[in-house]
Amino acid sequence: MPENAGRRVLVAGATGYLGQFVASEFKRRGYYVRALARSSKKLEHMKDVLDEIIEGSVTDPASIEGICDGMEMVFSSVGKTRQQDKLTYRDVDYQGNANLLEAAQKAGVRKFVYVSVFHIPEVANLSIVRAHEDFVDLLASSGMDHTVVRPTGYFSDMNEFLDMARAGRVYLIGNGQSRMNPIHGADLAVACVDAMEKGGEVKSSGSGEAVSVSVGGPEVLTYRSIAETAFRVLEKPCRITCIPVWILRALAFVVKIFSREKGDLLLFFINGTTVDGIAPKFGTHTLEQHYKEAKSR
Repeated sequence: MPENAGRRVLVAGATGYLGQFVASEFKRRGYYVRALARSSKKLEHMKDVLDEIIEGSVTDPASIEGICDGMEMVFSSVGKTRQQDKLTYRDVDYQGNANLLEAAQKAGVRKFVYVSVFHIPEVANLSIVRAHEDFVDLLASSGMDHTVVRPTGYFSDMNEFLDMARAGRVYLIGNGQSRMNPIHGADLAVACVDAMEKGGEVKSSGSGEAVSVSVGGPEVLTYRSIAETAFRVLEKPCRITCIPVWILRALAFVVKIFSREKGDLLLFFINGTTVDGIAPKFGTHTLEQHYKEAKSR
């Protein structure tokens, strides 16, 4: 019998890039996996992995009433997507997860693992980050045992460079020499489930047991080297254009006049890609191999 047979976990955000890997990793370790999704059709391909699929939205408390009943643990990678343009980051990343936490508390859930953002001081005051971090504060005050996972960046986000390379030119912010170590979803899923089982390296105050885990992939890369890798895999001439940071900051200022959230999102990318974002190395998947697999699809 699997070591974790009988342990039950709710995966919220199961239709997302990370959530699918996390659900599969929990199942691989013997857990009973319940998935929450706005549409069960988006999880048709995972029916062999999931024990239950419950339709509901964290932004609609009535639709998730009882969602955590019978669950020992909750994992959430819930965050705003492009399909939710009418909602704000505050609506989804903060309030949606707050609704889920309330349901978990009512059900007597033992532990909650939440995926936030990697800590970079230059983006800390932006609305997209504050929505995440205000929920982290709420989670810390809940008294529930929890872990906050902070990945540097997903391989799926790095596909933007591959798409630009396919089109013939990659645009970088600044000189492209800032470094990061993005992580594959499968590797990050292992780290997330480890966090559920073992916790992490940074203890925080509060009545519950709380830890924070920063995690990145096995390779530290510059943004320029990421672009070069994309061109190399595609076997195309390397054409890179660097856009001065001041131009994009000026653009963000103008955008923010009309939409604070969109302006903050642009600043998040500008600030996040012009400083180093390096976390402890984890996993085995390389970006070049990911690009080769993406190229063949």
